[in-house]
Amino acid sequence: MKEVKNKWLELVIVLAAPLLSVIDVFIINVAIPTIKKGIHATDGEMQFVIAGYLLGYAAFLITGGRAGDHFGRKKVFFWGMFAFTVASCLCGLSQSAFQLNVTRIFQGLSASFMVPQTIAFIQVLFTDTKERAKAFGLYGITLGTAAAIGQMLGGYFSDTHWFIDGWRLVFFINLPIGIITLWAAHKYLTETAKHQSTKFDYTGILILTFALFSLIYPLIQGREAGWPLWSFGMIILSVVLFAFFIYNQKVKLSRNGNPLIDIRLFKIKDFNIGLIAVLFHFMLHTAYLLLSAVYLQNGLGISALDSGLYFVIPGILFIISSMMASRLIVTFGKRVLQVGVIILFIAFYLQMTLWKPGISTWLIIGLMGTWAFGNGLVLPSLLNIALKNVPPQYAGAAAGIYSTFQQTASALGVSIIGGVFFYFSKEGWQSAYHFGIVCLLICVVIVGLMLQLLPGRKSVTENAGKVIKT
Repeated sequence: MKEVKNKWLELVIVLAAPLLSVIDVFIINVAIPTIKKGIHATDGEMQFVIAGYLLGYAAFLITGGRAGDHFGRKKVFFWGMFAFTVASCLCGLSQSAFQLNVTRIFQGLSASFMVPQTIAFIQVLFTDTKERAKAFGLYGITLGTAAAIGQMLGGYFSDTHWFIDGWRLVFFINLPIGIITLWAAHKYLTETAKHQSTKFDYTGILILTFALFSLIYPLIQGREAGWPLWSFGMIILSVVLFAFFIYNQKVKLSRNGNPLIDIRLFKIKDFNIGLIAVLFHFMLHTAYLLLSAVYLQNGLGISALDSGLYFVIPGILFIISSMMASRLIVTFGKRVLQVGVIILFIAFYLQMTLWKPGISTWLIIGLMGTWAFGNGLVLPSLLNIALKNVPPQYAGAAAGIYSTFQQTASALGVSIIGGVFFYFSKEGWQSAYHFGIVCLLICVVIVGLMLQLLPGRKSVTENAGKVIKT
């Protein structure tokens, strides 16, 4: 009995990593207007506060996972959490937009080392299939719940004025949580086996980081600067770097090296389709939380505190539908996600047509709740669907690619859809929200198409294995 209790206790401890990392993406959304005033930032600089964090996160996720294999997962989790806590405090002490953006990148980088250890610990701690499914279910619910908690706390702290500006508490809240987690990790986490043969693809990391930065930065700052030549030049450079990255990985694989990404996985058709679904779903997911938080305050005149509270009921509905999906997907497979996609489309369309000044509070919450319920049927189960047909021996590599795609997609959602939103804000916030929702609807349709292309309940893992070997 003691072993069982310790197992679940360790899970609770390591779940602090995805909880904090996701909260720190979404806690900014509701606080954006307040932070913007506090450090005299532009819309583009505020977009980068979110996207810069995701950029640092995405670029080093695979490396963070391998670091756990090499040095021990407890050690990497501990020092990743320590660095994240320090970076959070530096964010709270920032005096300019530049300082905040730099520290946010560092915060995302530290998150990329602590979060992969959570998935690794689940795989090590839970060998029983049913227990592992339950543990991964809790992991998925944690991600969605953290998003709602982040929005709520962002609103609360934005309207809180103590001896320091309220928005700084958005970052300082991580200090007590980080200290408690560090103590618990030191005392209760057990170290895992080390694989010293693990090597790091330093050139691959460097190329991928520059490629992501060359894409994300001009998408945000280029719009604000009026799309100068350098912004198009950087986007073209990113395409070249991504192509070179793929070539670099192919060469290393052919020479039996240790590439950052095993590109043989992209020979699996269903894996590629799943990644496209992941890409567009997380683009719309992150962008929606940004758009709705800003529009509630600037477009509908709702206070930051009340805006945050509007996410409480949707957060509860997300948890309920997530738990429902984890059970229904065993019987109905991808149909559960397709129903969720339809609900998302309806929720976004109704928000686009009905969210106008003077709208009732309960209609706002009702439509947000509809979105959250539909999202709960899709988001936590998307990992399972995307990786279902990947051979077991490639599960770790596939999970690393999935996580990188997820965070890159979130950054692109903030950059592209957020860029459209802020561009049309010059014509008024209602017009901006309208065009932003149109972008979200396009993403929903693409996710639905990708789910339709995926096979049903019948697994084709055996065929996928044959494809990889050829």
